[in-house]
Amino acid sequence: MTKEASPAQRTRALIIDAAAGLLAASASGEFSTREVCDAAGVAAPTLYHHFGDKDGLLREVAADRFSRYLTRKQGLETTGDPVEDFLRGWDMHVEFGVTNPALYTIMYGRPMDGRTAPADHAHAVLVTMMRDLERAGRLRLPAETAADVVASAAVGVTLHLIRTRAAADDHLSAIVRDAVTAAVISPPAVPGAPPVTPRLVRAAARLEAELPHGPVGTLRASETTLLREWLAQLSVLSRATGGDPS
Repeated sequence: MTKEASPAQRTRALIIDAAAGLLAASASGEFSTREVCDAAGVAAPTLYHHFGDKDGLLREVAADRFSRYLTRKQGLETTGDPVEDFLRGWDMHVEFGVTNPALYTIMYGRPMDGRTAPADHAHAVLVTMMRDLERAGRLRLPAETAADVVASAAVGVTLHLIRTRAAADDHLSAIVRDAVTAAVISPPAVPGAPPVTPRLVRAAARLEAELPHGPVGTLRASETTLLREWLAQLSVLSRATGGDPS
């Protein structure tokens, strides 16, 4: 809290800190508003004035602590390898959730009226990371879709580890992480492999145009989607290597 903070802001922060301490100390993640008021040294009407009710307080506590985590995470220097940054980000996300199970469950494990601002910010950072991979010619899916796939898997495995009281470095997290990585990120170009030439890109464009017709029109929807992704990847690789897709 800065020196310029108003009395109301300081009181609000005091209540959030008190609730966060009680949440972390509770094995069940439960506490009463009376306990929060006693810990913060405020009356109940003050708590309700700032947060409305206990659920409002819980959302603000989770948002505050998750925002602090994101600030620390974004303060890390990049490794220079977008894939390595992605893997590190996954492990940090899971570790935060397992280390702060009550907070994480509030953020991701219960119905809410829309995502909190920190959760929206975290997703935006993930989309940006996927776009970096896309520009590098390493993404198998559109950036937004890839971000949704990664987020769904990361949240799911973290909640599972929380429920089973497993450690952040449980082998399950690594298995899911590596499976998701293989699903959304393509391997680097093999040295000596034939280049993606304009002729090949034009052939890919012609094939995509024929997808609704002829023999390829009999493909299943999942097969057509995968083929479109491969064809799009050729276009991305062409741009990354300076090819002319026209």
